[in-house]
Amino acid sequence: MVDALPGAEAGKERTTEVIHSDRSLILRVRTDYLQYEREQELAELQEKQQQERIRRHRRRVRWGVLLAVLVLVAGAGIALAILISEALKSNEVAVEEFHMPVELAARGIDGAVVARGVFDELVRLQHATRGMAARRGVRSAWANGVQLAKPPAQLSVDALMLALRAHYGQDLRIGGDVMPAGGGEVLLRVRAEGLASHDFQGPATQLASLYKRAAEFVFSQSQPGLWASELAAEGRYAEALQYARTAFPAAAATEKPYLLNAWGVALEPTGGSAREALALYRQALKLKPDYWNAWTNVQSGCINLGDEEGAWQAGTQMLKIAGGRPGRAPEQDYQSWDLLTWNLQALLDSRIADVEAYGGVGSMISAAGTSLADIHARLHDLEAAENALQTSKEHSNDPAVAAMTHFVRARLATEAGDTARAVSEMAAFAATPGNPAIAADVASNGCWIAPAEEAAGHPDKADAILASAGTFVDCYRFRADILDGRGDWRGAQKAYAAAVRLAPGLPAAYYSWGLALARRGDLEGSVEKLKQANARGPHWADPLKAWGDVLSKKGQLKEASAKYREALKYAPSWAELNKAASDSQRIN
Repeated sequence: MVDALPGAEAGKERTTEVIHSDRSLILRVRTDYLQYEREQELAELQEKQQQERIRRHRRRVRWGVLLAVLVLVAGAGIALAILISEALKSNEVAVEEFHMPVELAARGIDGAVVARGVFDELVRLQHATRGMAARRGVRSAWANGVQLAKPPAQLSVDALMLALRAHYGQDLRIGGDVMPAGGGEVLLRVRAEGLASHDFQGPATQLASLYKRAAEFVFSQSQPGLWASELAAEGRYAEALQYARTAFPAAAATEKPYLLNAWGVALEPTGGSAREALALYRQALKLKPDYWNAWTNVQSGCINLGDEEGAWQAGTQMLKIAGGRPGRAPEQDYQSWDLLTWNLQALLDSRIADVEAYGGVGSMISAAGTSLADIHARLHDLEAAENALQTSKEHSNDPAVAAMTHFVRARLATEAGDTARAVSEMAAFAATPGNPAIAADVASNGCWIAPAEEAAGHPDKADAILASAGTFVDCYRFRADILDGRGDWRGAQKAYAAAVRLAPGLPAAYYSWGLALARRGDLEGSVEKLKQANARGPHWADPLKAWGDVLSKKGQLKEASAKYREALKYAPSWAELNKAASDSQRIN
């Protein structure tokens, strides 16, 4: 075997080294390339991530802007909804500034001054009718008062609110124009939303009369029922009658009952009959069964016609419709029913509340002072009755203040045992101009003149008065008392029975009959009649006190004391009753 050459070995080694070197180079190149690729991929990934972050940020910005826009739109919508809601609830009377031509403004007739003049007259009407509005439950713009409108600045929230009120609200906005009419006169044109405009012309020096006429026109067109009632309350009966008749056919159904009622009130003073008026009141109740003032007028109408039983039945029906007492009907609308049943403490409380609510005068047409004095006298509270007379405020529409003053003083004199003064005061009552029995607000008051004339020794006058005074329980029971006093017991018995038949639902005839039986010594019969009187007038102290007196005569002192204590709940200031109660307690 031949050994390799030394040079060959060396070449092989070099070749091997070259190969290894090339492989290393290739590996380095490959490694560098892979590193490069990784760096490129990483750069691309970072770029993509950056782009994704930018896209996400842009999306967040877009969503934020969109959300902000939505919030702003929603806020504006909510604000607008709130403003519309407020506009929907807006319900007031607003007087806007009147438009004036330059020539009138130069003469000192300013649109704001005219608005103020009309505003003042509207406020007067609103105040004058507030009692009537409250009783009928008026829920119109007038119930919220009258405002002077202030012109809002342009492009303001007030301007927007005014526009929304005009579109959605229930405001009654009043305005108009004042124009020269020649001859020193001006023409005032008044406008109100939903109502026809109307022109009033008069001297420029007498604008106040134009303000009043314009205000009354707007009020009459807006509140026909209240306006008719106000005309009657002011004693403008002819105007009330004409207005009610004219307005009734076209009036809304809700206004017709009030027009009928005012029509009835105005009818008698203008020559109509009481029966026609009563028919109008009843027609009003057919349209509105819970019209309490009409119920009061039905009762008063029945009483004035001498039908006290009919009045009592109407009051009883009203009581049921109202759901009892206290109920839906105002207490003051039970005045006639309380008088008939001698529910005097309730009558006194309601009248005092009415007087306090309406400036010491009350919302009734009759004067409050003499009315309160009469109630106190019936309650045997002499000091309170005298004080009411002394502090009475005369009412401009009451024709019978003087008559009622004499009537109450006669009652007080009788209570005090001063027969001479009682006769004198009752004679003055009878001599009052007009018909004092009707004018004094209680038609049966004329019956009370007869006992005074009888006490004065004038039986002929007493008989004549009772013959002409009407079909009232007081007249019938006083006739019976007078016959008893003359010794005609049989005639008295018949007269008492006639009084009971006349109005079996009222307590007064039973009471007088019970007293007469006690005077005759029929104590059992007296108790029975007084018990019947108490059943029909459970809050009247007089039958209870008389019942106690009879029980005391019978020796039933404990029972008598109980009756006196019960009576004191209804007439706590009655001196004679307090003495009887005190004596009975001391004996027991």
